[in-house]
Amino acid sequence: MLDRPVFSSFSDSRRNDMKEMVLPSDHPPVRAGRIGVLLVNLGTPDGTDYWPMRRYLKEFLSDRRVIETPRLLWWPILNGMVLSTRPQKSGEAYATIWNKERNESPLRTFTRSQGEKLAADFAAEDRIEVDWAMRYGNPSIAEKLTGLQEKGCEKVLIVPLYPQYSATTTATVNDKTFDALKEMRWQPAIRTAPPWHDEPAYIDALAQSVEEHIAGLDFTPEVVITSYHGLPKSYFEKGDPYHCHCHKTTRLLAERLGWPKDRLLTTFQSRFGPEEWLQPYTDETTARLASEGVKSLAIMNPGFVSDCLETLEEIAIGVGETFEEHGGENFSHIPCLNDSKHGMHVIKTVVMRELQGWL
Repeated sequence: MLDRPVFSSFSDSRRNDMKEMVLPSDHPPVRAGRIGVLLVNLGTPDGTDYWPMRRYLKEFLSDRRVIETPRLLWWPILNGMVLSTRPQKSGEAYATIWNKERNESPLRTFTRSQGEKLAADFAAEDRIEVDWAMRYGNPSIAEKLTGLQEKGCEKVLIVPLYPQYSATTTATVNDKTFDALKEMRWQPAIRTAPPWHDEPAYIDALAQSVEEHIAGLDFTPEVVITSYHGLPKSYFEKGDPYHCHCHKTTRLLAERLGWPKDRLLTTFQSRFGPEEWLQPYTDETTARLASEGVKSLAIMNPGFVSDCLETLEEIAIGVGETFEEHGGENFSHIPCLNDSKHGMHVIKTVVMRELQGWL
């Protein structure tokens, strides 16, 4: 009887040793020698009705990384006013962009496709197993980690799908990953991908997407806004690098495009609650530009790997209407990289970089 699990490295000789090893008849099944890659996005509700929205919002807004307000103050507000009214309002917003063919949000559609396309790229490498998960909602990180281990993955690369780091995004994915590891007897070795806000492949992909989109318009935007998800100003003051990462992405993008600084602006959207958030705000900036005489405007969302509620409903619809209401005439939303060839090149570049030493 063996007194310890059977481990293997990724060398051909060790894998052959595994194949030749005869285990006792009562030994638990052993699968080993593979590498997992898990893409993780923010999350999505399972439906637009009240209860699916409530479950999703409660999980999201209960995260101490997302809402740092002391529980004694936040808990009555969340379980009272917020979860009584916000699910219906959010559900109505999701309904305007819902993928009715698949009965799911665009974020789930794009994240699944990104996982499938990355898996196809690695099809020739039989040691690699690619999957995807959501930080909030389904499929969960714990479920997918367990699945990868059952397929023989002794090493797993976690890729939080956020180009710019924030404790509210990247860190909470890592938190949930290690929470899942606490429940696993035989833990795989884990790597977590760092942000790629200044990765040359990412900047180049953004630039190409901008150039291709503008080339297809019947007008030329006078100004292009890079709108990033907002963050409470207090989080930045406590040391979160997100604000700096966003500004660096925009600066590098402007340099790559060869544009003057005043043609590519940085703003922040999706503020929530009474606290001051990072400024300038996207909606207020859009209204100001229109009132100052800007007639043609385009907005892109470099901080989002995939189009979602915040890009398709809040920006493409809501902010577009704001621009027109204040005198603007031509407006266009530049899609996220999504599962395009540019977007997949970025994801594969990041994954290949972080798998060095494992392959």
